[in-house]
Amino acid sequence: QVQLVESGGGLVQPGGSLGLSCAASGFNFIINRMGWYRQAPGKQRELVASISTTGNTDYADSVKGRFTISRDNAKNTVYLQMNSLKPEDTAVYYCARLRGSQTAWGQGTQVTVSS
Repeated sequence: QVQLVESGGGLVQPGGSLGLSCAASGFNFIINRMGWYRQAPGKQRELVASISTTGNTDYADSVKGRFTISRDNAKNTVYLQMNSLKPEDTAVYYCARLRGSQTAWGQGTQVTVSS
């Protein structure tokens, strides 16, 4: 079955950087669009970044210019590099396979931006 395992979350000070990884298995990674969602307490889950099978990327306005999504098809892994982090970036971050009704998420990793 589809498995998405995130790693790399933690506590970082405002202005700092953090990198997330997501190891995918159980499906053909190469032919799937991938993304990162986040959900802050009391808020809806939002898609912050996505990457197509050909490497085209898209970002939410709130993270554009600060976050970078990438993928390594040889390792079945998708990454999210987060720079210039703000307290409002605090959330649980979820890796996702973006496939319409078959969209699947990992269990998430906590990112906390605080001094």
